[in-house]
Amino acid sequence: MGFDLDRHHLDCDPAWMSAAARVPVGEDGLMTKLTGQQIAEADLDGWVHLIGGLQTRIPTTGFAAGLAIVTSIGAAAVDLGHHPDLDLRQDHVGVRLTSHDVRGVTERDVDLARTISTIADGANTGTTAAGVSRLELALDSPAFDRVLPFWGAVLGLEHLSGEDFGDELRDPAGTLPTIWFQESGTDEPRQRWHPDIWVDPAEVQPRIDAAVAAGGTLVSDAEAPSFWVLADSEGNKVCICTWQDRG
Repeated sequence: MGFDLDRHHLDCDPAWMSAAARVPVGEDGLMTKLTGQQIAEADLDGWVHLIGGLQTRIPTTGFAAGLAIVTSIGAAAVDLGHHPDLDLRQDHVGVRLTSHDVRGVTERDVDLARTISTIADGANTGTTAAGVSRLELALDSPAFDRVLPFWGAVLGLEHLSGEDFGDELRDPAGTLPTIWFQESGTDEPRQRWHPDIWVDPAEVQPRIDAAVAAGGTLVSDAEAPSFWVLADSEGNKVCICTWQDRG
């Protein structure tokens, strides 16, 4: 994470719905957390690996079309014993898959992703990772244990700690971005927030180019391809992050 290295209507043919739902789930590795490289090797077209989950966007031509796709995904997920996060919008359906029991991506997420891609293809649309991202916020603090409870209380976030988390504040409903804390010196100014934007590796360079064209600078690529540090014309920093080089 960031500077911290440890860290429209569609034909709803029941035939393709049921066929998609019959895509089998593998027997091995369902409970094993996959590495970033293993997820990349699964070659899930139209999906992106972001912060312990698989995400995609399914374009639609209206709410009814999206609702039909959501219904199909829901039925398939029940058959596969899984529980995707679905976001139904007027022009698309957002999907996120993760295995909460291992706090990451497993084979069952990969299997359900393939099933969802089959559903999207059968509905004459498809899956895309273009523009799909996740946001985290990081606060520099010389003694974050003193301020973490405040931010948890005021934002209504849960404090999670441990090897898989470090010290983080997460929204139980999954709506607000995760907040994590980075140790800093005592002489640095307060209110030192920086955002971490997680993207598909293929989107990194276009985003850097657009940021520089908008007056920003590339501060550091020393930790690429894990993350790149950029700043606006006033020196406010942001990290563009990917799954790469994180195990």
